[in-house]
Amino acid sequence: MFLPAILLLLPGLDPNPLPFPGELVRFVPYQANPVFKGEPGRWDAIIRERGWIMRDDGVWKLWYTGYDQKDGTRLLGYATSPDGIQWTRHPRNPLVRDHWVEDMMVVKHDGTYYMFAEGARDRAQLLTSPNGIDWTLKGRLDVRLKNGSPIPDGPYGTPTAWREDGRWHLFYERSDLGIWLAASEDLKTWTNVQDEPVLKPGPAEYDRDLIALNQIIKYQGRYYALYHGSARSGPNARLWCTALAVSSDLIHWQKYPGNPLLPIRDNKSSGILVHDGEQFRLYTMHPEVALHLPPK
Repeated sequence: MFLPAILLLLPGLDPNPLPFPGELVRFVPYQANPVFKGEPGRWDAIIRERGWIMRDDGVWKLWYTGYDQKDGTRLLGYATSPDGIQWTRHPRNPLVRDHWVEDMMVVKHDGTYYMFAEGARDRAQLLTSPNGIDWTLKGRLDVRLKNGSPIPDGPYGTPTAWREDGRWHLFYERSDLGIWLAASEDLKTWTNVQDEPVLKPGPAEYDRDLIALNQIIKYQGRYYALYHGSARSGPNARLWCTALAVSSDLIHWQKYPGNPLLPIRDNKSSGILVHDGEQFRLYTMHPEVALHLPPK
């Protein structure tokens, strides 16, 4: 099999001819989409951006952002499912009522749920929970430049955490203009691995101007990043699409040459992969939860 030269030149990338297995890149829409959406007239009439789904202790769990008007506070909702398709909202929704929780992801570690989310004005924050229902706000994430100085003021959102070998890794975007990587030993101070983005927009049209990273998984010895991208102008302006990139070290990334995973016109973003015990499923979250399955 011919190996593209780019694979040989990228630092830190294992030159394997199959860096993008089919089970991570080929999906078709579930025929009964959407599997979850806003409820008109309720607090979560509108749902948006990244929600988070995990299979946990035999239960499918969904955390999501809901609100009822354009300028309304983004609130945290929760639903469960026996199959990842039929969802039941939690009776205590919204779980967090007194502050903004948006664009979240969850890591379960040593029995504690860690939620990395955007707060007001797109500032990354951390919440923790013993059960995934009762959440305590720990505050904004303290992110530093490589020299230890605070990062410049401004939005730092879509926080995506990965824990490995006792160390936490944090991917975050700044106004969707690039994705940065910071690391922490204690969840209190996060220091940039480098002060340049590890993943940048473009050059292709689907992510030419804007990107945000949603999820990191490790599969067959490689790291895979689910992210979404968009162009500011042109025929697909402000249509977001889901894409994939691969790395062997979390720093140097190669984008899947077949990106995007779904047609740009579908405007499906905030994608995450969830393994159902037999295969990967691709969920997109904005503006409703849609399921995508491997083709038969």
